[in-house]
Amino acid sequence: LNKLSALPGNTVVCCTHEYTLANLRFAVAVEPCNADLQTYYSQCVELRALDKTTLPTSVDQEQRINPFLRTRQAAVAKSARTFDPTADNDIAVFAALRQWKNQFK
Repeated sequence: LNKLSALPGNTVVCCTHEYTLANLRFAVAVEPCNADLQTYYSQCVELRALDKTTLPTSVDQEQRINPFLRTRQAAVAKSARTFDPTADNDIAVFAALRQWKNQFK
């Protein structure tokens, strides 16, 4: 993900499945005060209601909303520690997020 994150912001990211809303629900649980995330979530809800896709996305967009690319952000790390109090570095925060996502409903 560090390699992906290092690409130019306008790089198009083409995912193969339309899991955007499920992923965004998790991201909102991790970072509920992220205004960019809230806005994007609302836009995606509207698109899906019209049976339109939310993809592709961009590196810039993902850097603003994707908790797995935001492990160094204080709010994301703090949230990860509510799931795993031992998450005290970037890798541990990422691992905590991944485990949380695996169990998220």
